[in-house]
Amino acid sequence: MNTRLDNILHRREDIAILMADPAVTTDNKRYTALSREFSEIEPVAREAECYLKLQQQLADNHELIADPDCDAELKEMANAEISELKVAIIDCDKRISCLLLPKDPNDNRDIILEVRAGTGGDEAALFAADLFRMYSRYAETQKYKVEILSANGTGIGGYKEIIAQISGNGVFSRFKFESGAHRVQRVPETESGGRIHTSACTVAILPVAEEVDINIRTEELRIDVYRASGAGGQHVNKTESAVRITHLPSGLVVTCQDQASQHKNKAQAMKVLQARLFDKEQSELNAERSEARKGMVGSGDRSERIRTYNFPQGRMTDHRIGLTLYKLEQILSGDMDELLDSLLTYHQAELLAAQNS
Repeated sequence: MNTRLDNILHRREDIAILMADPAVTTDNKRYTALSREFSEIEPVAREAECYLKLQQQLADNHELIADPDCDAELKEMANAEISELKVAIIDCDKRISCLLLPKDPNDNRDIILEVRAGTGGDEAALFAADLFRMYSRYAETQKYKVEILSANGTGIGGYKEIIAQISGNGVFSRFKFESGAHRVQRVPETESGGRIHTSACTVAILPVAEEVDINIRTEELRIDVYRASGAGGQHVNKTESAVRITHLPSGLVVTCQDQASQHKNKAQAMKVLQARLFDKEQSELNAERSEARKGMVGSGDRSERIRTYNFPQGRMTDHRIGLTLYKLEQILSGDMDELLDSLLTYHQAELLAAQNS
């Protein structure tokens, strides 16, 4: 452990020296890569310094107690401090273990967020709008950028489907456990009898693919253009600006009609298609690599019911980790940190258990 921590501290020092080198500062690509590595290694390095310092203090205290010439009162103080140091070392060791867990290579990627209404008709569509608003408000608190790529509204404030890109530092790491089926229990505004209805939506979180990740050949695509339907400006409904892209090998279909120009709609649709193909490829790789992933904070299957939002009781329950929070209104207003932190902590505990076994 100590050797590994020493190596981390030496690497941080090497990176700091390199980043101060004029030859590196003028090389944007290299400097950016080093900056990213430094930001990743810095939290571990700080804990490593703390851990090694605590160990040294513990060794000094043991040496003091073993000294026959040491004052009895001083030995008593050293003994008392040893207990505190041992606890601090255990806590520090736990934090380091979490920081040294294998990193998800997609954690720093932007995401494509897809929210679709499921069973429940208009009520499900309204709930889809609630979920999208919740994610948008949380993104706002984190200074993330939200760009709607495609939306299929219902005319009463709901969405049959809405797709957006969320960009920022570590977006995927915060949203990656949101994929799955979300259930709502509440009395619809249109319900005169006051009966509670149950509706559902599905959420998909896809890491944004870079061009080097997915190679899509032109001959693999069928691109159809047509007039956009639904609400829109004069231009939107009078020209063939809407785009439907079919990826023939996989059968995946993406449509986009929200932008005014065919060119912009095609670019948005391609972005979503790349993300879906990348997600499909990643899912297949993960299934091959580890059966254990099936138990990690749910399977990530979009048909799996992961959460229930109960309005009459003001509670939200995440079924994967058995977490219930009685702050539904705050969560739907974007106060998601407690929920997302709990999911991450649970995931880290599972990774540690798998690593130790």
